[in-house]
Amino acid sequence: MLHLTQTQKLQQRLSPAQVQYLKILQLPVIQLEQKIKDELELNPLLEEGMELEEDQDDRLDMLQESKAEENGESTGEEDLPGPESRKDSTDDTMDKEIREHADEEYSWEEFFENNEGSSSTTQYWDEEDGREAPTPATVTFRERISEQIQMLDFSETEEMFADAILWNIDDDGYLHADFEELVRDFNLEHETALSEEAAESVLHRLQRLDPPGVGSRNLRECLLVQLELMPNVSTPRIIALRILREAWESFEKKHFDRLMQDLHINEDMLKRAFEVIRGLNPKPGEGDGLVSVNYIIPDFFVHREDGEFVITLNDRGVPPLRVNRAYKEMLLNQRKRITTETKQFLRQKMEAAKWFIQSIHQRRNTMLAVMHSIVEKQSAWFEKGQGYLRPLIYKDIAEDIEMDISTISRVVNGKYVQTEWGVFELRYYFSEGIATDDGEEVANKEVMAILRDIIGGEDPRKPLSDQALTGILQERGFNIARRTVAKYRESMDIPVSRLRKRLV
Repeated sequence: MLHLTQTQKLQQRLSPAQVQYLKILQLPVIQLEQKIKDELELNPLLEEGMELEEDQDDRLDMLQESKAEENGESTGEEDLPGPESRKDSTDDTMDKEIREHADEEYSWEEFFENNEGSSSTTQYWDEEDGREAPTPATVTFRERISEQIQMLDFSETEEMFADAILWNIDDDGYLHADFEELVRDFNLEHETALSEEAAESVLHRLQRLDPPGVGSRNLRECLLVQLELMPNVSTPRIIALRILREAWESFEKKHFDRLMQDLHINEDMLKRAFEVIRGLNPKPGEGDGLVSVNYIIPDFFVHREDGEFVITLNDRGVPPLRVNRAYKEMLLNQRKRITTETKQFLRQKMEAAKWFIQSIHQRRNTMLAVMHSIVEKQSAWFEKGQGYLRPLIYKDIAEDIEMDISTISRVVNGKYVQTEWGVFELRYYFSEGIATDDGEEVANKEVMAILRDIIGGEDPRKPLSDQALTGILQERGFNIARRTVAKYRESMDIPVSRLRKRLV
């Protein structure tokens, strides 16, 4: 038996414009430029160039005439709105378009799934700046080693195994795969009978190619290979070899007294041996990345002029976009010769381009609003630099500019700002507060900076423990626990006191 019931639900639905706006908002400037190129390829009605006022009027005329034609209404000039009514209708275009085209055949959801690109308009486009620099040709360390392998007097089986080792080496230059298992898999795959002794010999010769130490299975083996290949036979080198071969555990834990006792050497000899080891390369596979990969492109620029902060959004590499005039004229002046499918396609792309550009404008306004609020609340830091960062959370910015916290998170994540103190990620300006003895709150990042300075000035022979660091911070008025000091130290990649011990 059927029963009819009534229920009330509270649902949140995002319009197509909101979905696209949120996707574009979270893009850094580099990804934004790439997405622009993708959108220009996908939407034929988009092209680079500034939008003229008459173009905007033509676009509005085109939409109104195409709608009137579908509804069987007259499209004469007497039915077109005047300039004032055009301006009023432009303000609520986004809401009207969703309502009026809710039942059309094409799907906005399908459009967003296939068109995740983004676009922007700007008055600072420079074709010279937008031109991409050519990527230099590079040779990876695997290619260099492969060329060197071919120059060795390996047998066919040994050369094949050397290639197998090469393609199991990680980017840091180490062979982290199980070597015995690698030999077994190689013999099974190629139906060979390579012994473990022969495999070790191949690995031994491969490790002595350039860069030396590549293919090592651990740090000790990597350093030993480099020491063995050093041309000199000085006393510090010999002692360094003995340290790595005979007293690795004491060396790893920096037990200097035990090293001097076991090797029967004095402190000066130990110090010179450590200098030799310190000059070795612990990661022979690194250093082959492209320089451009290491660049950080700031999304904002903040500088002072006449005592006022000037905030600029970095959009010089983003070309302005407009609707292609030829397609607009096709729909305006030759609509009787266009099929219904073509007309529907053109209008779909037209509306998509319009939503797209409006979302970019909204992204620009939102990002500038967030950055202005950050600068206002952290004005002391932007004026004086380190030591003046105040506690700040996303909720403070959200309440200031009357936006949702999730919107602030999208703006902050992955964005950078260039200031007179350097380039910083926007997340740097957000931190929780730590209470001081005088009742004020200090950002935890400032406490971390103070902690770094304390560790930097400690006696390298007797590094400070976490408990000692806690006592120093408490003496300076910071109410902080030892576990918090340990957490801050680990977040800054500073090792424990035992591993910070050095010979001076």
